[in-house]
Amino acid sequence: MIVPSLLRRRRPRAAAALATALALGAPLGAQPSAPPPDPVAELRAEIAQLRAEYAAQLAALEARLAALEAAPPGPEAPTAPPAPAPAASAQTSSYFNPAISLIGNFFAVAGDNENESRPIAELSEVELGFQAVIDPYAKGDIFVAFGEEGAEVEEGYVTFTALPAQFLARVGRVLATFGKTNSQHMHYLPWADKPLPLVSLLGGEEGWRGDGLSVSRIFPIGETFSELTVEAFRGDAEGLFEAADRNDLAYNSHLKLFRDLSEAANLELGLSWGTGPNGSTPDARTDLAGLDLTWRWKPLRTAHYRGFTLRGELLQSDRETPDGDQRALGWFASAEARLARRWWAFGRLESSERADDASLRDEGFALGLTFDPSEFSRLRAEYRQRRYAEDVTADELLMQLQFILGAHGAHPF
Repeated sequence: MIVPSLLRRRRPRAAAALATALALGAPLGAQPSAPPPDPVAELRAEIAQLRAEYAAQLAALEARLAALEAAPPGPEAPTAPPAPAPAASAQTSSYFNPAISLIGNFFAVAGDNENESRPIAELSEVELGFQAVIDPYAKGDIFVAFGEEGAEVEEGYVTFTALPAQFLARVGRVLATFGKTNSQHMHYLPWADKPLPLVSLLGGEEGWRGDGLSVSRIFPIGETFSELTVEAFRGDAEGLFEAADRNDLAYNSHLKLFRDLSEAANLELGLSWGTGPNGSTPDARTDLAGLDLTWRWKPLRTAHYRGFTLRGELLQSDRETPDGDQRALGWFASAEARLARRWWAFGRLESSERADDASLRDEGFALGLTFDPSEFSRLRAEYRQRRYAEDVTADELLMQLQFILGAHGAHPF
C-alpha cells in the first residue's frame, strides 16, 4: 500500500524531531525560530555609523586645511580657462534690440481740389518705428517719417514709468495731448485724412507736436477713470505757434474721463486747453480750447464681427493779432460701424472757421469703406466733399493702402 510505505519512510524523521524537542524542553509540535529583528536598534546603528563616517571626513578636512595654512606660500598653480558659454539662442541675442516696425501709407486721389495740392498718387509717408525698454524705470519710442520732402522725427521720447506719487513723464518730441485725434498717428485713424477743424485750427495735417515735457497722472474717481496731462513745449509749432524769444513756451493740459456704461459700451470725455505765442506781435498769443467725446459699443460675444463708435470734437482758436482777436470755431462728428470681421463703414460731418480769418468757414462730409485683410494691411476708399469759403466745391475719391512690417506697439486706447 502507498500510505503505509509513506508512514514507514517518515517514521525515522518524526522520531528525530521528537527527540530534539524533548532535549530542548520545547512543547511537542513547536518549531524552533530566531528572535524577531528590532528596527529601532538597526536605525540607531545606521545613524551611529553615519556619524562616525562624518566625523572622520571632517577631521581629514581640518587636517588638510591646517597643513595648507602651515605650508610656505608658493607660485599659484595655473587655473584652467573657464568653459565657453553655450551659444545664445536667436531670441536671447536680440533681446536688447528694439522692436522695429515700418508702416507704409500709399495714397491715390481722383478729382479736383484747388485748395489742396495732393498728387494723383504718392507714397505719402513711411513711418519707421523703434521701441524698446531702456531699463526697469524707462522705455523709449522713436518714430521717423519719410516723405517727399525728406525724413523727420515725428515723435521721439523717453517715458519714465517709475516716478514718485505714480506720475508718468515723457521727455522729447511728442504729439500734444490736445483732444483725441491730434495724438494719434495717421495709420491709427478711422479715416483716410484728418478732419477739417484739426487742419484749420491745429497746425495742419501734421497736427500740434512739440519738444518738451509731458507729465500725467491717473486720479480714479469711483468707477470713473480720470487722467490729467500737463505739457510744456518749445514755443515753435509749424502752422500754429511762433516764438519771438526762446523763453516763450507753449502749454497744454488735457483731462480725460472714461467710464464703462455696460459690458459692451463705454464713454470717454476729454477737456483740453492750450496756449502759445503766435508771432504776430512780440506778446501776441493763441489760446486753444477743446472738447472731445467718444462712445463705443463692442459686444463681447460678437466683438470680431460687430461694433459701433461715435466720436466728435469741438475746437476753438482765439488768436491775438494787431487787427484784433480772431476767434474761430470748428467741429466734426463721425460714426464708424463694423459690418463684418474685416469690413468697416464710416461717415463724417465737419465744419471749421479759419484761424487767421474767422469770417471764412469751410464745410464738408466724407463717406468711406475699410477692408482689413489682416492686422498688417488695410485698404480704404473714401469719398470726400469740401465746400470752401471761396465758393469752391471739391469732390474727391481717396484710395488708401497701408501695410505694416515688423512689430508695432499698441497705441493708447
